[in-house]
Amino acid sequence: MNMTSFKEIISTLPRRKSWNDSNDFFLYQGFWCYSFFIEGVMSAQQNFQSQPSDIVICSAPKTGTTWLKSLTFAIVTRTTFDGSTNPLLANLSHDCVPFLEVDLAQSSTNRDPKNPLLATHVPYSSLPRSIIDSSCKIVYICRNPKDSFVSFYHFIARRLASKDMKPLALEEAFELYCQGVSNYGPYWDHVLGFWKASLDRPNKILFLKYEEMIEDTVLYVKKLADFIGYPFSSEEIKKGSVDKIVSMCSFENLSNLEVNKSGKHREGTPGVIENKIYFRKGKVGDWENYLTPEMAARLDSITLQKLNGSGLTL
Repeated sequence: MNMTSFKEIISTLPRRKSWNDSNDFFLYQGFWCYSFFIEGVMSAQQNFQSQPSDIVICSAPKTGTTWLKSLTFAIVTRTTFDGSTNPLLANLSHDCVPFLEVDLAQSSTNRDPKNPLLATHVPYSSLPRSIIDSSCKIVYICRNPKDSFVSFYHFIARRLASKDMKPLALEEAFELYCQGVSNYGPYWDHVLGFWKASLDRPNKILFLKYEEMIEDTVLYVKKLADFIGYPFSSEEIKKGSVDKIVSMCSFENLSNLEVNKSGKHREGTPGVIENKIYFRKGKVGDWENYLTPEMAARLDSITLQKLNGSGLTL
């Protein structure tokens, strides 16, 4: 199928107003998304061929993706670069890890053979079959929905402000989010899809929580390195390699790099975005500054209800 027929299919899908006035969300295979990304997902589902060595970083938007990509990239490339030459110091992590539904949608070969990493926001049930069926590894990160919502709202607001456009009111966006209408949402379905798959296939899928990683980053970096097949030797641990990666990829360090203050992601394309928009606070619990106690209680009760019986808490 070509792009024209993808567009035809998308035009028949249910649609809702998105958080950004100029583009609607469409409902594809149970998740809401902008048409541009759905075309990429459809194309990747048809064309993408996963390799056994692939490491696929999966997440819903604004759950710690920038950080997880940075940590994973630093782990995988630590013997190729030293602390001063790592590409992360001169490039946004999203430019170091190709994005499935944009960079690899047409062809799986559009990749650096030395870099096994790729990333996606696609829900588990819509991943290309070759990712599900191959022996590649999947690392998934999730985050408290209240923080994730607030982070996403600001991301869109800052992005629109850079184009002199106004976002939806926070209350309106919150209402949509609670109904499951968010980019790659409903959020709970996204998280549950990977959670259940990680219980069935613990050797294939590592399920991480942003809050736990913030709490003990060193522990989780070792766990992540073991899982993806790039374990730290006791020698490296003694020499402080893990700590170096943790501090190189810290919010303070990455957000203060020149490239992340003034650079642009996907420059020269309609999707261009200022790198600094990817760095706001990186804190746990910042939702308290934006949501009323009633809003927080409502989101908590939806979350409890959606996750009920799954064994997962957020």
